[in-house]
Amino acid sequence: MATTTVTDVMAELAELEDPKAREVNARHGDDHGVHLGALRALAKRLKTQHDLARQLWATGDASARLLAVLICRPRAFERDELDVMVREAHTPKVHDWLVNYVVKKSPHSEELRLAWFADADPVVASAGWALTTERVTKKPESLDLPGLLDVIETEMKDAPDRLQWAMNHCLAQIGIEHAEHRTRAIDIGERLQVLKDYPTSPGCTSPFAPTWISEMVRRAR
Repeated sequence: MATTTVTDVMAELAELEDPKAREVNARHGDDHGVHLGALRALAKRLKTQHDLARQLWATGDASARLLAVLICRPRAFERDELDVMVREAHTPKVHDWLVNYVVKKSPHSEELRLAWFADADPVVASAGWALTTERVTKKPESLDLPGLLDVIETEMKDAPDRLQWAMNHCLAQIGIEHAEHRTRAIDIGERLQVLKDYPTSPGCTSPFAPTWISEMVRRAR
């Protein structure tokens, strides 16, 4: 499907639109109406088409942007291009997919992590924290973990929702991955009580950091 055009894809996305799915997604702050499974199936059929991905992103349509993330070449984006894209990714799902499927695979990820970490836009800052959490887990060398805990302890309680979520994830991963900081991470979570009452489905682990840390450490034993 190398000759597929944006018009072709947008027409197919329109056919896949499900009003009920859009209604459910809207409750979570998202504005797409195509089931994610259908998007993945379409991406599998289209395969990697970076130019088409750029064009789909430019439409501003959430479903098109999610599809763009799936068919792009993450390493082909320039640093400034990714910076603009993150600032344009206003809805949670588009933002999460962009950061996790594209930015984390980019050669510019560390530079962007440092640039975004304390950005004035809390959604952009949450991307910086997500990249930091990736490093906490996979490449903690040279990270100031006590310093990260200091920032979390001071700022997480009153942070906007998406930034707070990203900080909390970082707190949990520090506690899970680094035993020498586990007691302090759990203590910070207990004192701040962030996400303690977050509704959790049966069989799922609570995002409340002390519970999350304890459960993941238990499973690893």
